[in-house]
Order: sequence, then structure tokens, then C-alpha cells
Amino acid sequence: MAGLIIFSLLSTRRLSLVPGYLQSVAEILIGGIHTLFESVVHEEIKAFFPLLATLFLFIISMNWAGLLPGVGTIGINNIVNGKMEFIPLFRSGTADLNTTLALALIVFLIIQYTGLKTLGTVYLKKFFNFGSSIAFFVGILELISEFSKIISFAFRLFGNIFAGEVLLTVIAFLMPLLAPLPFLGLELFVGFIQALVFSMLTAAFLSLATVKSEH
Repeated sequence: MAGLIIFSLLSTRRLSLVPGYLQSVAEILIGGIHTLFESVVHEEIKAFFPLLATLFLFIISMNWAGLLPGVGTIGINNIVNGKMEFIPLFRSGTADLNTTLALALIVFLIIQYTGLKTLGTVYLKKFFNFGSSIAFFVGILELISEFSKIISFAFRLFGNIFAGEVLLTVIAFLMPLLAPLPFLGLELFVGFIQALVFSMLTAAFLSLATVKSEH
């Protein structure tokens, strides 16, 4: 968060029609993200862009922070249940299930709020439809599917980033010199893809939540 805030302040403190280096980087970054998400949410981009851009930038920053020297490798040894355990002082936030679950819950609640705000009680008919027995069971399946998004969001992000940390640790232990370099490149790519997947799925679900059922 500190890194993102400092970058934002430095890149916007002297806005100019002839942008400097940091302002150019910020404009390219934000402009690219805006164009990407606009293709998914279309006319709702003004309402959803702050959330989607924040999710993408925050998650990719956490994913890549786990690759910095000392993150996950500098810590203290502590005795837990009679066994010596290594406790790192710094870890990638997305390598902890608490963080990814919190992000998933926030996104889930925003999706439901957006659907109710846009469609009103019509949104609830997707889950509670008593028109026929088939419609009722389809609604139940939709309700289960909606709650499963929390698990999907949280565990997909956590699993990929945590597995990457474990992989790098094992490779660095077995072959500490040059062998980890290709895997660091791979984890940079995975970190980007996971941030993109999380934010794009959020955009898709927000878009679906605001569409009437007949559409």
C-alpha cells in the first residue's frame, strides 16, 4: 500500500500536458487497464473502474512483492508445540488465505449490492423463483453458484501464489545459484495472470449482475 500511495503521489504532483516520466508511466498503466475493462463492462466502466483498477494494482503488487529478496526468507525461529518453526517477517499478502478470502468477500458483497441497486427485487428472482418446480431448482443452483464464487476467488489466488512460493523455496534450496532465475520469470508471469483473472472475473460478474434475466 505504501508503494502504491507513494507512486500515485509522485506521478500526479506535477500534472502537465507534456508529461514527465512517472506521469507517462501512470497514464499508460491506467489507460491500458481502462481499455481492458471497458471491453467487459462497457457503459458501466465509470462506475466499476475504480474498484477493478484497485483490485488489479493491489493484487499484482502483492503477488510481485513476494519475489523481492528477503520476503519469505528473513524471519525468526520459534518453538510451536515443541517443534522449531521458521516464521518469516514478510510474506506476499496473497500467499495468505486471510487476505484472499477478505478480497473474495468484498467482491461478493459488492456484486450483490450492485445487482440489487441496479435491478431491485428483480435481481432476487434469479435465486428465488417460485414460478415452477424447474425454475425453483434452477434458482437454488444459481444461489449455490453465487456463494461458490467466494471459494473460487479466494482459493484460486491463494493456491497459485502460495504454490509459487513453495516452488521457489524448494528450487533455491536444491540449486541456489542460477536455477531459480527461470522460475522467478515464471512467477512474474503467474502473478500478473492471477491479478488479471481476479479483476476480470470481478468485471464479468458485475456485468452479469446488472443484466436483466431476459437479456
